[in-house]
Amino acid sequence: MEARINYYGNPVASKFARYINSAGKVLSDSTLPMATQELVKLRASQINGCGMCTDMHAKDAAHAGESWPRLNLVAAWREATVFTDAERAALELTEQGTRTADAAGGVTDEAWENAAKHYDEDQLAALVSLIALINAYNRMNLITRQPAGDYQPGQW
Repeated sequence: MEARINYYGNPVASKFARYINSAGKVLSDSTLPMATQELVKLRASQINGCGMCTDMHAKDAAHAGESWPRLNLVAAWREATVFTDAERAALELTEQGTRTADAAGGVTDEAWENAAKHYDEDQLAALVSLIALINAYNRMNLITRQPAGDYQPGQW
């Protein structure tokens, strides 16, 4: 499979990518735990069917020390015993924030309140922003059919 567009070779697309990558830097520098950030990016990417981001975030998380059993269980996190209550709250918020077309009411008060038990206001802001950002990346990659499988940790 070949991408429909070379995102980094096109001047408009590469400029846009630089701006949203800067937004991502703000989030990676936040106090939201990095393990949680990678789990959120992986789960949203799985839901959206973005192979490129699923490949990237699984590999980056493993490279940063995340265990493969946890990564393999992200898609089935509700039944898995390997996630903390805080990570579960973040994954629930991620699912509801990603599946907005499936959930007429959007994110439930219960999911929000559960996340607020585990994260302070700055971390919640980072979590919401991260969910929005990864969904944007997923859509860009899906629309342009970016291929998956060749990513190497730290490549971008």
